[in-house]
Amino acid sequence: MKNISKSLRKSAIVCLMGTFFLISIDSLAQRNRGGGGGVNRSGGATHTRPARPANQTRPNATRPAKTTRPAATTRPGSNNSGTKVTRPANNSNSRINNRTNTTNRNNTVNRNNGNRNTNISGNTRNVDRSRDITINNNRNTVVRRNTVVYARPPYRYGGYRYYGYHPYYYHPYRPFYWGPVWHPWGFFVATLAVTAIVVSVESSQYHYDQGVWYAPSSGGYTVVPAPVGGTVNNIPSGAQTVNTGTVNNYYYGGTYYEKDGNNYKVVAPTAGTIVESLPEGGEEVTIGDVKYIKFGETYYQPVQIDGQNKYEVVLVEKDN
Repeated sequence: MKNISKSLRKSAIVCLMGTFFLISIDSLAQRNRGGGGGVNRSGGATHTRPARPANQTRPNATRPAKTTRPAATTRPGSNNSGTKVTRPANNSNSRINNRTNTTNRNNTVNRNNGNRNTNISGNTRNVDRSRDITINNNRNTVVRRNTVVYARPPYRYGGYRYYGYHPYYYHPYRPFYWGPVWHPWGFFVATLAVTAIVVSVESSQYHYDQGVWYAPSSGGYTVVPAPVGGTVNNIPSGAQTVNTGTVNNYYYGGTYYEKDGNNYKVVAPTAGTIVESLPEGGEEVTIGDVKYIKFGETYYQPVQIDGQNKYEVVLVEKDN
C-alpha cells in the first residue's frame, strides 16, 4: 500500500509539473502573438499583415498660364485736342500689341470738335472749318422786314434794337439732322453726285443738289449759303411750309424758298418767321442777358409756342 501511495504521489507531482510546463509554454506563445504577427484563430495558422502601399504621388495639377493683361490703352486727351494719354502696361510673360480705344462701327459718328471732321460709314464727311473764311455768308442773311407792326418793344443792347413778335424763351440750341445728303456751310467734297445741277446767279456759278448749294473751290466744292435769287425746279420733299405773315415760304436746312411759277426761288428770311428747327452751323451768342442763335448775320430768338421749343427770325436795327 505504501508503494502504491508513493507511486500516486509521484504521478500527481509529475502531472502538476507537466501542467505548469504547458501553462508556461502557452503564456510564452501568447506573448509572442501580441508582439509579432497575428494568428488566424479559426485555423491556428499565423499570417502577417499586408504591407502598406508605397506613398502615392499626386497627379501633377497643371495650373493655367498666367493671364496677361492687355498692353497700354491709348485714350484721347481730356481736352479733345487729340493729345494721347497712355497708361503703362503691367509686366507679364507675354506682351500684347498696343491697341487704341477706337472702335470702327457702322453708322457710328466720330466728331472732333476741333475741325469737326465727321466720319460716317458709307458717307464720309470732312468738314474743314478753316474754309469758312472764304465763304460770303451775307448773301442770304439780310432779313426782310415784315409788314406786321411789332406790338412788343425791342430788346436794346450795345446800340442795336432786336425785335421779336413772341416773348423770349431760352432753350439750348440743338442742331437738327436733315439727313445724310444735307451738309452744313463749309463742308467740302471732292466730287458731286450726278443729280447736281448748275445754277447761275449774278454771273456766279453754283451747283445745287437736294437742298444743298455748292460753290467751286480748290480741288472740289464747298457748301455755301443758298444765294438769294437762285432758282431751281424742285426742293426736297422734307421742306416745311412756314408763314411769314404775308406769304408762305418753304423752309429746308436753313434756306427759304418762295414759289415762282413752276420753280422755287431762294429768298432772304422774313422777320418774325417761326421755324421748328435750325441746322448745324449756327452759333449761340450772348447779347446782354439774351442768347441768340446766329447764322451769318441772321439772328434767331428761342421761343416757345404751344409748349414747343421753336425759333423766330429777329429783326436787328441800329439804335439811333
